[in-house]
Amino acid sequence: QVQLVESGGGLVQPGGSLRLSCAASGSIFTIYAMRWYRQAPGKERELVAGIISIGITNYADSVKGRFTISRDNAKNTVYLQMNSLKPEDTAVYYCNADLESLVTGWGRRRVDYWGQGTQVTVSS
Repeated sequence: QVQLVESGGGLVQPGGSLRLSCAASGSIFTIYAMRWYRQAPGKERELVAGIISIGITNYADSVKGRFTISRDNAKNTVYLQMNSLKPEDTAVYYCNADLESLVTGWGRRRVDYWGQGTQVTVSS
C-alpha cells in the first residue's frame, strides 16, 4: 500500500512563510502528478498547486506569485513553499498523488492517494 505523509503546517502571522512537505512511500512504480489541495471551514476543497512528472506546474490564481510547488523525484516528495501568507490561506492542506503502485489483490494499478491533511493557520 501507499502512504502520503504531510508535514510543515502550523500557525504563522500574515506575511509570513511556511513550507509543506509530502512524502509518498510504499510499492510505487510511477508518480504521474502530485498536487496540493486545501479546504477551509465551510468551503469546498480546492486545488492549490500541482506538478507533473516532467516538472510542469500549475497554480490557483489566488496563490500565483506567492506559492511555489516543487518535487524531489528521488525521494517521492513534493513541497509547497508558501510566502506572503494571508488570513484567507487558512485551511487544512491535503497532499494528493496520482501514481501507479502495487495494489494487494489487483497488481499494478493507477490510483489517486490522499494524505491526512495538515492545518495551516494565518493569524496575528
